[in-house]
Amino acid sequence: MNHEEVIAATREWIEKAVIGLNLCPFAKSVYVKNQVRIVVSDARHIDGFLEDLDRELDYLAGIDPETTDTTLLIHPTLFPDFLDFNDVHQIADEAVVEHELDGVIQIASFHPEFQFADTEPDDITNYTNRAPFPTLHLIREESLDRAVEAFPEAEMIFERNIETMKKLGLAGWLALGMTRPKKHGEE
Repeated sequence: MNHEEVIAATREWIEKAVIGLNLCPFAKSVYVKNQVRIVVSDARHIDGFLEDLDRELDYLAGIDPETTDTTLLIHPTLFPDFLDFNDVHQIADEAVVEHELDGVIQIASFHPEFQFADTEPDDITNYTNRAPFPTLHLIREESLDRAVEAFPEAEMIFERNIETMKKLGLAGWLALGMTRPKKHGEE
């Protein structure tokens, strides 16, 4: 899959799921202003991916938020296993500290097989954090703080998303054109 296809699939997910289902009420404003940077990594190993992360942290820290407010760093093939990618997310959080960006940038993660603790793999609530590809979302804390101030009851977003997904169900998710992850052993 080439970069354009990865970016197109990611944009479709943002438009239909993240914005379309209002899973993140803060996403639309920066997306429509073209302030979301989408970067596809070609790294052949985790060290290369972490170098890409270092570059993106530096880029986001140095660019005007009106130009780029947030970054999605995607690798379509390197992290097929969610638990391995979850470990990478922990390393990414450490990189934020190493770059002296703690309190400036935070990282959220999305994965095709994302699974909350204490849920079954096929639980529809996991789909709130399922993206077409393993993705690290680099978020400016200042922007997040402004968005939370503007959104009443921001602490209820998670619970509202769970209810949205339960009402939608897997059939509704698939009707959006989204996919379900393959189960181990499926082709």
